[in-house]
Amino acid sequence: MRALYAAKLGGDTPLANLELGERPTPQPGPGEVRVKVKAATLNHHDYWTLRGVVGYPVTPPRILGCDAAGIVDAYGGAPPTDALPLGAEVVVYPVRFCGHCRGCMAGDFILCRTFTLLSDGDREGSFAEYVIVPASAIFSKPPNYSFVQAAALGTTYLTAYRMLFTKANIRPGDSVLVQGAGGGLAAALIQLASAAGFHVIASSRADAKLDFAKRLGAHDSVLAGKEAAKAVVKLTGGDGVDAVMESVGEPTWGTSMRAVRQGGTVVVAGATGGPNPPADLGRVFWRQITIAGTSMGTPAEFADLIKFVEVAKIEPVIDETYPLDQAAKAFERMAAGEVLGKLAFTL
Repeated sequence: MRALYAAKLGGDTPLANLELGERPTPQPGPGEVRVKVKAATLNHHDYWTLRGVVGYPVTPPRILGCDAAGIVDAYGGAPPTDALPLGAEVVVYPVRFCGHCRGCMAGDFILCRTFTLLSDGDREGSFAEYVIVPASAIFSKPPNYSFVQAAALGTTYLTAYRMLFTKANIRPGDSVLVQGAGGGLAAALIQLASAAGFHVIASSRADAKLDFAKRLGAHDSVLAGKEAAKAVVKLTGGDGVDAVMESVGEPTWGTSMRAVRQGGTVVVAGATGGPNPPADLGRVFWRQITIAGTSMGTPAEFADLIKFVEVAKIEPVIDETYPLDQAAKAFERMAAGEVLGKLAFTL
């Protein structure tokens, strides 16, 4: 089968590690399903894997890709009694968990000791004509979605859903600051938060990205920088926002800490701009700020996300779609931060 894979990891020019070529067509084992991939979307995780900086063992050559949407092609052995039929249009749930550790037994599979994404560990990813996943990891594609739109739900929109509805401790009418407007996660956060009735404030260094955020449903916007926190506090009547959605890290952390209200929550799901900002612990305890880390979401949250985007008529934002043989262009744009929404591949 045709696949996009990392021939090696790391080095001074990680994009040179990308290769498009033939790989063995995988066969599903017991409890697994093979999906014929119609579309996949690019995530920072794929670029970090290519750079060799992910926290999980990955042995090249490795097919990249965490997200996919496609068609049920084959089951390994007898399919589960509630299995989707062959030919069904599906979206892949991208998280892998053991099912028997303390976190899994408590029902929060994102706290699994062996939590990984598709393409981590010994799993090949989704940038290929076929991908193997557990039979429990496929969900019906929203019928009004294209395969490209459905593929965007797996990593980015699922992470945004958990940030807002599980971790932020907010309710409709509350205010939310979304840092780093423009990227896929920020776009998802703005769309979901606006649809849920939160007052959304977007922050970015670029006017064009703030305009983009407004088109997605942000109610207010502020230019990132030294005065951003003051602007946010002013927009919220002097209190600060009820919650901050943080995925940038070092460049925006100071604003996040000063823009959140007393007793508010900063939800952290990434650090694309650097992972080690000053903690500002005095502000944390004095203003009783909750800092909540998170990543991805559970299968139940994924099912809820799919229902929510259908009811709210949310369409994932796709910046551009590339054939797989032009994937390097998408990686280059992601590395440069030149993205408004998601980048996708078709197969």
